[in-house]
Amino acid sequence: MITAYLNQLTADREIPGGVVIVNVKGERRYFEAFGGYQARDGTPQPITRSTRFDAASLTKVMATLPAALFLIDRQELKPEAPVNHYIPEFHFKPITIYHLLTHTAGLSADLTYKNRWQKRHVFHEVLTSKLTTKPGTTVKYTDLGMILLGKVIERISGQPLDEFTAEHLFEPWGMPNTTYRLTEAQQAEAAATEWDNGQYLQGEVHDEKAFQMGGVSGNAGLFTTAEDVEAYGLNWLYPDQQQVIAPSLLKNASKEQEPGRGLGWEVWNGKGTPPSCGNEWPAGSFGHTGFTGTSMWINPHDEIVTVFLTNVVHYGRNHNLKEIRKQLHSLVHQCFTK
Repeated sequence: MITAYLNQLTADREIPGGVVIVNVKGERRYFEAFGGYQARDGTPQPITRSTRFDAASLTKVMATLPAALFLIDRQELKPEAPVNHYIPEFHFKPITIYHLLTHTAGLSADLTYKNRWQKRHVFHEVLTSKLTTKPGTTVKYTDLGMILLGKVIERISGQPLDEFTAEHLFEPWGMPNTTYRLTEAQQAEAAATEWDNGQYLQGEVHDEKAFQMGGVSGNAGLFTTAEDVEAYGLNWLYPDQQQVIAPSLLKNASKEQEPGRGLGWEVWNGKGTPPSCGNEWPAGSFGHTGFTGTSMWINPHDEIVTVFLTNVVHYGRNHNLKEIRKQLHSLVHQCFTK
C-alpha cells in the first residue's frame, strides 16, 4: 500500500523520489527508496537507501535542540535565562532560551528574502530585527530563534556548531552520515534540490540564510540519511536507552509546552488542523519537517518512528507535499497499528 502510493507519486511527478523508513517497537518494518533526480552535471541518478538529503529545518530538532539540551543537562545553559545573558548584543532582554525553543519569542518568521548569491550579514540582521508580538504570548514558528540558539550554543561551548554536534551528539548516537558541510565526494552522492543559477544545487545547503552563514546554522544546514534519522528518532522514542542527554530532558522536550509545540518539536494535541502526521495519528505524537521535503514523526503511543526524506524542491516550490505527508502517515497508521 505504501510502496504503491510512493511509486504513484513519483510517476505523477508529484515528487522526484525519496526514502521511507517505518520502525515499529524498535524493529524496522519498512525501508524503501524510490525515484531519482538530475545531478548537478545533468545526469539522471537514482535515489538509494543510503542517499544523503538536505535536512533543511530538521536541523532545528536534530542539531540545535539536542545541543541545547546537552548544555542544559550540564547546567551550562538555563532555559529561563535571557538570550541577552549569552549574547549581550541581542537587545530584547525579555526573550529567554525557553522562548526560542518553543517559538514564542515574538520574532518575525524570517528575514526579508534575498537570493543565496546576495551578500548579507544574517546574524547581524537577526540581532537588529523587530518583534512582531510580545515575547511569551504567541506561538509563531521562526527561523530567527533557532539561528540565535545556534549562536548561543557556540558562545557557551567555544566550538562551531558543526564541530560541537558531531563530537557530542552524532558520534555517540551512531549517526555517521549526519553532518554539516559535505565533502566534494559526499556532495556527489546527495540528492539534488532546486534549480539555481543554471544548475541543480547538489550537496550544498538549500536554505539561503544557512548558505550565507557558510553552511552552518541553527535553522538549517544538516545533511543526513534515512537510517541516521531513524537512529535519532529511536533516541526520542526510547530515551532511557541512550546516555548522551538525561532521559527526563528528552521526555519533557517532546511533550506539549505551548499550544502545538514542545521544545523544538511540533506536537499534535488532537485539536484543530492536524500537522503533517495527519489526523489519524494519536495526540502526543511529535515531529518536524524541512522545506526541502524532509520529515520525521514519532508516535509514542504505538511506538512508531516514520522517516520520510524527499527532495521535492527539485521540481520547484509549488507542490502538494503538505497533503502528501498526511496521506503517507495515515497509510503508515493503517498498516502498522492493527
